[in-house]
Amino acid sequence: MTTTELRQAAGLRPSPISELLRRMVASSGPLLRPLAGRRLIPIWAVIRYNGRRSGREYAVPIAIAPTPEGFVIPMPFAGAQWVLNVIAAGECIIRWKGQDWLAVEPEVISKVEGAKSFGPVPRFALHHLPIERFLRLHRP
Repeated sequence: MTTTELRQAAGLRPSPISELLRRMVASSGPLLRPLAGRRLIPIWAVIRYNGRRSGREYAVPIAIAPTPEGFVIPMPFAGAQWVLNVIAAGECIIRWKGQDWLAVEPEVISKVEGAKSFGPVPRFALHHLPIERFLRLHRP
């Protein structure tokens, strides 16, 4: 798939708010990375994936909700490379609660469907954030 096709599949459209969120996440990444994926803060995980062009491995802290089938991840801003790379590869590794999980079959889902996977407090926060799409991943 080309990058344009991936963006269309993920429903990604850049906006000024998404750019602001992207900058906030980028600046908080170094602070979250040491905490993400550990048992103490189960809403944070680390997603590891390979770049679709470079083949290089990347690791990014993300908010996450476990489901019986796998995981649901909010997509807080348009154009996130990790989303495009995971969709292109069809798989990634999620480090959550101190354990690595293979996650496959990525699919973009709506805000209504994705928010159901989160508890009441995060769901309330998600309702007030400009997050319109979520990425659902399955465990094999």
